[in-house]
Amino acid sequence: MPPRRFDSSPRAWQRMLSGRRLDLLDPSPLDIEIEDIAHGLARVARWNGQTEGAHIFSVAQHALLVDAISQRIQPNLDRRWRLAVLLHDAPEYVIGDLISPFKAVLSPDYKKVEARLIHAVSLRFGLPAKWPAALVKLIKTADRGAAYLEATKIAGFEEGEARRLFGRAPALDAATLKGYLIPWGAETAERHFLKRFQELAEK
Repeated sequence: MPPRRFDSSPRAWQRMLSGRRLDLLDPSPLDIEIEDIAHGLARVARWNGQTEGAHIFSVAQHALLVDAISQRIQPNLDRRWRLAVLLHDAPEYVIGDLISPFKAVLSPDYKKVEARLIHAVSLRFGLPAKWPAALVKLIKTADRGAAYLEATKIAGFEEGEARRLFGRAPALDAATLKGYLIPWGAETAERHFLKRFQELAEK
């Protein structure tokens, strides 16, 4: 399928390595490829890059941590909703990961762009345009749990401060914590993200 053509109006699209051109104002599911998402998220830094380690802590690695936490919270979640958990931050492959204080400054325009992108991503991968409220709640809980762990383990937060901002630490075993909280290189993060996607998409 060839990339879509665009007119000479002011550019609001991002060119991907796949050759796709994703219009940020009117994103089409046809212009979304999982390889572009994985590549981009593996190179977008959480915490504005203010984390310990030789590599950034990427959004791709964060998505996998959120997936692991959600499995602990709700182990029997349907595969389709598990895929939604993995893709919950997918828009950041093209708009980046803005820290929460800056998102508050940009709202509601930022939220509108983000919502359009997650809508297109959902349609591209067979998910409903509107996610169930219970799923959104689960994702928020797991996301906050991941933020707590990242904040205290690699981003320099004291536990009390992280608890006030993100709530309690999720219950994860030591092996899982060690595996997900040592920042990976971009190629490793991309590979793990794609592997998990394929596990969920092929069932």
